[in-house]
Amino acid sequence: MNLSYWEQHKWFDNVDFCIVGSGIVGLSCALQLRKKNPKAKILILEKGILPQGASTKNAGFACFGSASELLSDMKSHTKEELLNLVQQRVNGLELLKSKLGEKQIDFQQHGGYEVFLDKNKDTFENCEAHLEMLNELLRPVFKADTFKLITNDFGFKNALPNLIFNPFEGQIDTGKMMQALLKKAQCEGISILNSIKVKSFSTEAESVHVQLENFDFKTKHLLIATNAFASELLELNVTPARNQVLVTKPIPYLSIKGTFHLDEGFYYFRNIHNRILIGGGRNLDSDGETTSVLETTSRIQKALEKLLKDVILPDQNFEIDQRWSGILGVGQQKRPIIKPISNRVCCAVRLGGMGVAIGSSVGKELADLID
Repeated sequence: MNLSYWEQHKWFDNVDFCIVGSGIVGLSCALQLRKKNPKAKILILEKGILPQGASTKNAGFACFGSASELLSDMKSHTKEELLNLVQQRVNGLELLKSKLGEKQIDFQQHGGYEVFLDKNKDTFENCEAHLEMLNELLRPVFKADTFKLITNDFGFKNALPNLIFNPFEGQIDTGKMMQALLKKAQCEGISILNSIKVKSFSTEAESVHVQLENFDFKTKHLLIATNAFASELLELNVTPARNQVLVTKPIPYLSIKGTFHLDEGFYYFRNIHNRILIGGGRNLDSDGETTSVLETTSRIQKALEKLLKDVILPDQNFEIDQRWSGILGVGQQKRPIIKPISNRVCCAVRLGGMGVAIGSSVGKELADLID
């Protein structure tokens, strides 16, 4: 790239903090750095036209984990670890709401529901048997029972007559959230450049040398917030996991409100603008969906449509409006990786599909790694 004097001087000279990734974590990190360093030059680099990965592609769930998902997580986490994870999700959502305002992100607390298909009766019975244990475990977080059984009054078919309800879960408008974060960052004098891919970096005594596709520059500190794409720059145990989504055209008199989970969280759906948004299904093709390619596949899209037709909207006509996919960063543990890489490079990645809930607090924690 042939930079002018003005371009070089304004954007790439004397950079104090360079953040890779303009998603929830990257923007939250930048805002915390600005709070701590009012006069610093902060630059965010984003490889996509819009934030890649999941920040602008997620379903907008302000959730903490369904009963079956939490019980599944207990196989690889201690009770204390699980409690800490849920507390982190709650704290992160509160930070997001306080930073941007509930109206600006269209936060609505309709509650969260777990739906069990007829074929998943064993899973439901296991959850029912452990509800009191989960409520007791999470009481320090919510100061009340988190889960309770309710009757399926939504008209879902081929599903058990009872649902598990969590009154504390909600939903947001992902697009409004990201626009509000971007606007806030820009108002704080934070530069954001899109369609710029970081190829590599090297730490020097007083700076970090950042190599882009067509030129290079130096920054005093480099902070990597690329989540699922972390392995492109770092040697870390972060696996990309694609989640596919679709949304219907508007449905007259749609009565479904809330966030809904099925099959240990592998499927999820919600209402949005008189439509149903549904996603998931990567467990149908674990190998194929372990990818960073932003595409959809007929196998999983057909499975999502089948759930709509057979379970969620069995007696209604509907049409599909859009299909897309997002990339999560996952690993054997749900706890994110937030750590220094060297004395001038830090990272915050592997959010485990909980970016909306924990992205704000993870970004703050990333910024706080810098003395």
